Amino acid sequence: MKRKYFGTDGVRGRVGQYPITPDFVLKLGMAAGKVLSRKKGGKVIIGKDTRLSGYMLEAALESGFSAAGVSTVLLGPMPTPAISYLTKAFRADLGVVISASHNPYYDNGIKFFSREGTKLPDEVELEIEKILESDIVLADSAEFGRAYRQEDAPGRYIEFCKSSFANHMSLSGLKIVIDCANGATYHVAPMVFRELGAKVITIGDRPDGININDGVGSTHPEALIEKVLATKADLGIAFDGDGDRVMMVDSHGHLLDGDALLYIIAKDRFVQNKLHGGVVGTLMSNLGLELALKREGIEFTRSAVGDRYVMETLLDKKWNLGGENSGHIICLNYVSTGDGIVSALQVLKAAIRQGKSLEDLVRSLDMFPQELVNLRLSAGFDALSDEKVLSEVKAVENELGSRGRVLLRKSGTEPVVRVMVEGEDREYVHRLAQRISNVIRHQAEEA
Repeated sequence: MKRKYFGTDGVRGRVGQYPITPDFVLKLGMAAGKVLSRKKGGKVIIGKDTRLSGYMLEAALESGFSAAGVSTVLLGPMPTPAISYLTKAFRADLGVVISASHNPYYDNGIKFFSREGTKLPDEVELEIEKILESDIVLADSAEFGRAYRQEDAPGRYIEFCKSSFANHMSLSGLKIVIDCANGATYHVAPMVFRELGAKVITIGDRPDGININDGVGSTHPEALIEKVLATKADLGIAFDGDGDRVMMVDSHGHLLDGDALLYIIAKDRFVQNKLHGGVVGTLMSNLGLELALKREGIEFTRSAVGDRYVMETLLDKKWNLGGENSGHIICLNYVSTGDGIVSALQVLKAAIRQGKSLEDLVRSLDMFPQELVNLRLSAGFDALSDEKVLSEVKAVENELGSRGRVLLRKSGTEPVVRVMVEGEDREYVHRLAQRISNVIRHQAEEA
């Protein structure tokens, strides 16, 4: 069945426009409470990023869960992976994050974690949607849920992150720039790296409710690159608004995306015989990553785009490392979702163990030029089923042969069609991506 409200990462949209409205979110809380807290007196934890709208949506969710007979623990601004971890730590029936991740402040969303700290399976989301379409009966007033705030949640998560870094290692002597995207990591990420011994310089750590992801963070690494070069730092680390993505910058200002970070972690674990299987990437993962891992003797497979699908493939293969070039990296031996802080620590662990800089760690990784075009189209046009669009994609694929790829897909989080072309020559790849994009635009206008 096709989901009506849930996308690849929960329910998301423009604040004030359906479904991101207080009345819908209240009903969503009631429906989720009915489905996921079967026992009397169930418990849910709720975290959020730093968007101003988070206060409104938090109140609506709290009311919905209470009406369903479920108690809520309010954690305030916390990274998405912290909610995954704390859901298990608090033995909660459900974890909820109010966030639109890397999107601007005027968007927001609701995503759920199971009691195991994993994203909800499709069938559970469909069950929630089924209840949303019906009249929901309130719990008896004597059984309404309660709500309280947990003040020590940041400290608990900081200690968890530090536990993923070897006890005998230290970041002492390293100058690190941390970009918190004015988001949910602003009060925890700097503390983690400082307590492990690094000299930390921060940017994007002054959230005001509307500056989240605004010119900072993993989707805007220019600010981090500039700061690393200006301060002569050893490296820089950028998170996105909810802290589940990470990008890094070496001392020369070169950006390392999720594919590069995944390569560093995988190669280091493989050498130590700690990889336990292969590596899961996605359809968007660079062909250069796949070829580099295979040269090392490391098996590589691709899942659909989205960290939930990376996770499904990891569980199916019983592997423990996977991720996306966007910076979602899952180190399954530590976490059950993408965690920017934990992932960055695994990269630094590899650097310290090998006595190498970030630039040295990726010297043998040759990335293929990749052109990504995002096209915002009207809802009535389906580029993925248009015959002329598909014909042009096939023609480009034939031109590239085995030394390149084309990927055409819909975004799961916004009304956008993404065109990705990958090959050995940057200018050639650019022209091919524009060719396909122009056909899509023309067909959309004709439609």
